[in-house]
Amino acid sequence: MIDHSKKAKMTDQNPENTDLAKINRSNVKVAAICGFIFCAMVGLSFAAVPLYQIFCQVTGYGGTTQRAEEGSDVILDREIIVSFDANVAEGLDWDFKPKQRKVRVKLGQMSEILYQATSTASQRSTGTAIFNVAPFEVGGYFNKIDCFCFTEQPLNAGESVDMPVVFFIDPEMDKDENLKNVKEITLSYTFFELPKDGEDETAAVVTPSDGTAGKL
Repeated sequence: MIDHSKKAKMTDQNPENTDLAKINRSNVKVAAICGFIFCAMVGLSFAAVPLYQIFCQVTGYGGTTQRAEEGSDVILDREIIVSFDANVAEGLDWDFKPKQRKVRVKLGQMSEILYQATSTASQRSTGTAIFNVAPFEVGGYFNKIDCFCFTEQPLNAGESVDMPVVFFIDPEMDKDENLKNVKEITLSYTFFELPKDGEDETAAVVTPSDGTAGKL
């Protein structure tokens, strides 16, 4: 025996209600997908800075130099003039300059030069240096073995220190067709102040005039 009351109820269902339920389920799925994408984008934004720094250090992008544990076993006859530039960001009361403006080195030859920093502040201050080289393409071949930029530099009021940079230019640069005509490289540093204890740790980093900077 057929239950006509159930059949009547099924017949009386509004097609619009069924479509609305489908739309609601679809909206829930879309919202879930959007939420996942948003979380992923937030995570990537936090990872972007360290990943970019690693990329620059590995590739020399933007003039970022390399760090080496030892010098080169190969020294070529090709010579390069290396010039040195010094800058101090606003807020740090230091005088900062290279003690040698230029040196002439062979590819693969290890060299040491000195920068000098003098605090003109009335109290102890701490600086850290950002750096790059120009032309930017040379960054992947410019290797530092020792550098004051590897660590923070504290100075007492009126204190003056000599700070070494030990470097060499990878002889592999001679094989780079894009750098065959490079005869001079500029190594540039900018010191900026680290916040004192209890101050806001968000320090503004002033980049060199060419707009790029690196820090190891």
